[in-house]
Amino acid sequence: MKKYYLILLSLTVTLACKTEKKSQDEPSQMEQVMAIHDEVMPKMGKLGKLVAELKQKVDTTEQGQSYEAAMKDLQAAHESMMDWMQGFGERFDSDEILNGKALTSQKQEWLNEEEEKVKALRLQINSSIENAEELLTTE
Repeated sequence: MKKYYLILLSLTVTLACKTEKKSQDEPSQMEQVMAIHDEVMPKMGKLGKLVAELKQKVDTTEQGQSYEAAMKDLQAAHESMMDWMQGFGERFDSDEILNGKALTSQKQEWLNEEEEKVKALRLQINSSIENAEELLTTE
């Protein structure tokens, strides 16, 4: 019987250590969401720079209209980022975002939604930049 308890105790300690190590090695969902934000946030300056370059080239020609469409895509991406940050900040407090405070079930649902939104935002930002840069280099 003592062997049984010893084995059970060993197994419990081993699993507890592995679970703790796993949670330290893998970023939380909140950390993943914030990593995407941190990846695209520095691109906001590039959005503004590209808008300024494209704005100078907008005219009534077909090419000028292409520049205008690309400029509007960049502006929409910038606005989407600002809207996402505002909405995210309204849903979560700093302890939840920065310190890993446990989320209620409602907030976990919101985090799932926000993860999808920020992934779509990353795609929107990256594709609008790529499109604008391509237009500007094929003049």
